Amino acid sequence: MMKKITIVAGISLVFLTTACKTKDLKMNTVQKETVSNKKEVVYQVFTRLFGNKNTNNKPWGTIEENGVGKFNDFTDTALQEIKDLGVTYIWYTGVPHHALIHDYTAIGISNDDPEVVKGRAGSPYAVKDYYNVNPDLAMNPSNRLQEFEALIARTHKAGLKVIIDIVPNHIARKYEGKNNPKGVRDFGADDDITVEYKRDNNFYYIPNKHFEVPDTDKPLNGEKNPLIDGKFEEYPAKWTGNGSRLAKPDRNDWYETVKVNYGIRPDGSKDFPELPAGFDTKSYKEHFDFWKGKDVPDSWKKFRDIALYWTSKGVDGFRYDMAEMVPYEFWSYMNSAIKVKNPDAFLLAEVYNPNEYRNYIRLGKMDYLYDKVEIYDKLKDVIRGKSLPDGLSDIQNGMADIEHHMLHFLDNHDEQRLASPEFAGTPEKGKPLMVVSTTISTSPTMIYFGQEVGEAGNENGGFGTHSRTSIFDYVGVPNHQRWMNAGKFDGGQLSQNEKDLRNFYKKLLNFSLKSSALMGKYQEIQTVNRNETQGYDSGIYAFARWSDSQKLIVVTNFSWLTTSNFELKIPKDIIQKWNLKDGNYTVTDQLYNKSAIQLQVINGEGKAHITIAPSESFIYQL
Repeated sequence: MMKKITIVAGISLVFLTTACKTKDLKMNTVQKETVSNKKEVVYQVFTRLFGNKNTNNKPWGTIEENGVGKFNDFTDTALQEIKDLGVTYIWYTGVPHHALIHDYTAIGISNDDPEVVKGRAGSPYAVKDYYNVNPDLAMNPSNRLQEFEALIARTHKAGLKVIIDIVPNHIARKYEGKNNPKGVRDFGADDDITVEYKRDNNFYYIPNKHFEVPDTDKPLNGEKNPLIDGKFEEYPAKWTGNGSRLAKPDRNDWYETVKVNYGIRPDGSKDFPELPAGFDTKSYKEHFDFWKGKDVPDSWKKFRDIALYWTSKGVDGFRYDMAEMVPYEFWSYMNSAIKVKNPDAFLLAEVYNPNEYRNYIRLGKMDYLYDKVEIYDKLKDVIRGKSLPDGLSDIQNGMADIEHHMLHFLDNHDEQRLASPEFAGTPEKGKPLMVVSTTISTSPTMIYFGQEVGEAGNENGGFGTHSRTSIFDYVGVPNHQRWMNAGKFDGGQLSQNEKDLRNFYKKLLNFSLKSSALMGKYQEIQTVNRNETQGYDSGIYAFARWSDSQKLIVVTNFSWLTTSNFELKIPKDIIQKWNLKDGNYTVTDQLYNKSAIQLQVINGEGKAHITIAPSESFIYQL
């Protein structure tokens, strides 16, 4: 009888912290998970930077000096290469029209004041018009929406699905809805500006006070601009996006944005209908029915309509910026409306408070949240020598009821690049983190463009500095540009190490898409091996994954210095669950197809001799 076993091994160096098991503030119920039958892989791409072939990278460079990528740079070839990497969704980051410093007055777009714009290219999270797209991204800016619609169609043709940002907590200080559909009123158009708060106001106000420009570094690095005069006309002043109630925000506040009012009074109390008890177990259809006929704040309706507008254009899902700053009742209202239109919509939220995870999943009807403060932060500590990996087991067990909903990543636009000196230090040191991040749970995996070729974010864009790829400046992304190879998208300028790295990502991600075990059960085998296995070095971490048809053992050693040799123990209870009889099983590496080892089962306990080089990874399969 054929038996199918797979062993995954990776490698690094570390010390022990135990992750806290968190309890939800509102609910402690454990629900039976309904999970999809395959892994999803999200490729986040900063749309403005992806196709930029210009390598100038002058700090504070203009669009003419440093260049900019376009929707059209996502050619059929580029999209096919992304799909072949092992990707199912593309998150086109920075698509909605946001404030920026470039003159588009010829097509009816007003100029933005550099004193309330971060950088020259502008923050994608200061949206200026939700019903159109960034004019920088179009070959013909007056035709920008049609160019994006063509990109949606090309993406679908390549067999990929489309995610874009929605930023519900705040909008640009100078929001102008010049493309509102018929009947849509602009944000703030009907607000009573004489009071700080009213439920149906879209903003919070600071009555009788003028907005004052914060004390920041010189806008545009001191360059002359007719709008730089120490003033920005806003009366009365509004609360700033991060919640600051000062008419003159601090330089560290999100001063380029204003906070949207969802019916949360200034004292924090809720001014809208709340979900009845037990709604954590209700379906999105039942949530949708609950909100029918309910009187809800005006901002709720505005953002629901925005989401449905993009859904109608073929967008398959959304990434919600700072979702936890908006009440989960609103998410129930909006997400249920989206799901009624598209039951398969992919709804991903940026939430960083573990105590609120279950509320946003079960009451807010989110599909996925960032697994940032648990798995991501833990792996970052491990590779930087601040922690042993053992606490990963506590994290995974503590989220057993919601693990499918906790999307894993090691790189995104907010975080330091995996390959940067501030994180792993080299792309190769990042490999074992990627193995664990991809294989430890049933949740989707996300990578950030350039990660797969070792992009380290070393550029100084001007407003944005090194370690992160700047989201505020016109810059090129060097490693990615070498893969792009002037639009051929064939990796023609990559070094051999960069080609090898991309091949590693391609093999790992494609394996994850096909693996039934990675959609199955998890059990740690770390404790028994830590306590009993000789040569089980400090950076090693191990766990088992399995389905009816596939058995996996993931072994990771995060050391980039030490080759480890040990007899890995597979506990009896796992051998019993796998229905393995005593005997020898040949297991062959699937990631690099270079080795085969023996799994021995003696008296119902398994063992396999592992020799693994620094930062190496294997996937062994019978």
